[in-house]
Order: sequence, then structure tokens, then C-alpha cells
Amino acid sequence: MIKGFKNFLLRGDVIVIAIGLIVALAFSTLIKAFTDSVINPLVSRAQGAHAVGLGVQLGQAGNSSTFVNFGAFISAIIYFVIFMAVVYFAVVVPYKRVSARRGQIVFGDPAPTQTCPACLSDDLPVGATKCKYCGTDQPTRTTNIVAKQGSTEP
Repeated sequence: MIKGFKNFLLRGDVIVIAIGLIVALAFSTLIKAFTDSVINPLVSRAQGAHAVGLGVQLGQAGNSSTFVNFGAFISAIIYFVIFMAVVYFAVVVPYKRVSARRGQIVFGDPAPTQTCPACLSDDLPVGATKCKYCGTDQPTRTTNIVAKQGSTEP
């Protein structure tokens, strides 16, 4: 039972989804800080609300002025960067090492692609013989290499 639970947790899909949720949570905090500290004061300016912090005061000093609080937004950006660094070094890097020991490559570089000369789509796998979009035959890999070297021989 423990082995099955371990295999479930170490599946790539679960980790990728968990990291996606963590990023979404951190990004939502950043968005909330932006709206609370920049957008809301601009909107509340018409209502005469007052806020205090690092930023710009809109209107005259007193009860009818509004303060755009950039300090809270800068704090949220710093929080986001630090949070993402912790997620990367505490979750992603160890998971990449464990997956590499298991023979799986996760969070690696994307596979190389080639461009179709007919429709110019640039996401075809390197070994493709036909374009998945227009159906034209693709030159073989050796032809591409020879053509790049400037030779006219096939």
C-alpha cells in the first residue's frame, strides 16, 4: 500500500499539477495585491476613501484624498519571486533528480522541431516525413544537413 502511494505521488502528472496550483496561488496573490493597492484606490478616489502607504496621493491632503499604495504591490512581487524560488529549489529540483534516477526526463528542454517549407509551420518533429498541417512530403534529415552546408549533392 505504501509503495502504491509513493508511485502515485511521484507520477509526473501529480507533481506538475501541484506546481501549477502553487504558481496559480502565488500569482493570484500578486494580482490581488495589484488590484487592492493600485486599481481599488483609483476607483475609490471617486468615493473619497483614504489609504496610507508607499505610493502616490491622488487629490488634496485630507479626508477626500486617495493614496495609490505601490508598497504593497512591490511586496507582493517580492513575495512571488521568493515563493517561486522556494518552489523551484524545494520541489522541482529534487523531483527532477528523483525522476532522472527513474529514467524519466521532466521539466527538460523541448524536443527539436523543423519548419515545413510549404506552409511554414515550425512545430514539426525533426524526423517527420509529412507535414501534419498541409500533408506535403518533408525533406529527409540528411538533405537538410547537406543543404545547410552549401553542397548541392543529396
